[in-house]
Amino acid sequence: MTTADAGRAGSAALSALDAEIADCRACPRLVAWREEVAREKRAAYRDWTYWGRPVPGFGPADARLLVVGLAPAAHGGNRTGRMFTGDRSGDVLYAALHAVGLASQPTATHVGDGLEVFGVRLVAPVRCAPPANKPTPGERDTCRPFLERELALLGDARAVVVLGGWGWQALLPVLDAGWVVPRPRPAFGHGAHVTLEPRDDRLPLEVFGCYHVSQQNTFTGRLTPAMLEAVLSRAAGAAGLTQ
Repeated sequence: MTTADAGRAGSAALSALDAEIADCRACPRLVAWREEVAREKRAAYRDWTYWGRPVPGFGPADARLLVVGLAPAAHGGNRTGRMFTGDRSGDVLYAALHAVGLASQPTATHVGDGLEVFGVRLVAPVRCAPPANKPTPGERDTCRPFLERELALLGDARAVVVLGGWGWQALLPVLDAGWVVPRPRPAFGHGAHVTLEPRDDRLPLEVFGCYHVSQQNTFTGRLTPAMLEAVLSRAAGAAGLTQ
């Protein structure tokens, strides 16, 4: 198989996984909530047809850098059908990705808005919008196989930026299947960095912690654009995406 053939096969496999994710109805509480939000809508979006389904990852199959969040926002990804798109958190994140050369534009408003990301894929441990932005441990564990399979398909991954402590705790058990996660597990913190050695013939994985791009963090100044860009730049360098 040529490199081009392998790339097409990888893209096809990832697309198939994305379609499977979008059809999932495994968690009754999340299904009920995401569909209720899609029916009732927010007044500002009354003319929208909400996605109202699980949200697949966004980015190319040969991504070398992953950005891992928590879950789609009720009126963001749950409305638009794309990770971190159409909400305040996404506004901050995509502006930073653009500032460090990983996105084609600083805004993300809807699918088809022309946005591209370069060498990076955005994912979440839970794919449905949860009530109060708080998935349960059971919902996290039910959704975990999707993240495990997605990571396995992203064979070029070299670095991960994890947004928030919840995502950090959800991701480390997933990574432990392919890389050696130290015991006790590394603690989350903004600017945290750990190198995970592979269990097979893969390369080491560089994992970076960053405060979540929630309004609570960005409005209070706990996370500034400069802080976010600094973490993304370090991770992009570790992934070989920048000189």
